[in-house]
Amino acid sequence: MNRRHFVTRVAGSGLLAATAVAAGCTTTGSSDSKDPVARRQEIDAGSEGTLNRLFTSVDGSRDLANKAQGILVFPRVLAGGLVIGGEYGDGSLRSKGSTVGYYRTIAASFGLTAGGQSRSVVIMFMTPEAYNKFVQSKGWTAGVDASVALAKVGANGKVDTVTGQQPVIAFVQTNAGLMFDVSLDGSKISKLEL
Repeated sequence: MNRRHFVTRVAGSGLLAATAVAAGCTTTGSSDSKDPVARRQEIDAGSEGTLNRLFTSVDGSRDLANKAQGILVFPRVLAGGLVIGGEYGDGSLRSKGSTVGYYRTIAASFGLTAGGQSRSVVIMFMTPEAYNKFVQSKGWTAGVDASVALAKVGANGKVDTVTGQQPVIAFVQTNAGLMFDVSLDGSKISKLEL
């Protein structure tokens, strides 16, 4: 079994537990609307709020966003489980200031995981090649289809210049601020039909 199938299988197994735990532990609400128009509006509003929060809290992030070919925004990624956990979230792909598609991320986690948490994830595709590969994929996995550099912030409070030169850059935020000790490797992202 190759890594992609393994990650998908384990993510599916841990997702049920993660959903139950994370849904009960998050402080941000969700309407889980069945109406596609309302669901798109909810994701777009969450994405806009997530980007605004990133831009005000991380110096240099707006400049990177302006240079990006596309920005994938997951306003709320729920994580949870016991020993084998999982995480999932819905988001939007934006290019040149407009939403061009909707996506879902799913990932498995291993280790001493207990409880649930919510975080936002912003992935910036900085080169046309990285962006086109993502858009043309039938399912894209971080760390398999492309390396994803987790944004680092220097002592001056600005995005590290080395980070800014990577083809794919990610920012992960919780209510406490940016997370620097996480990996998005193994996160499977697929298109949502909304």
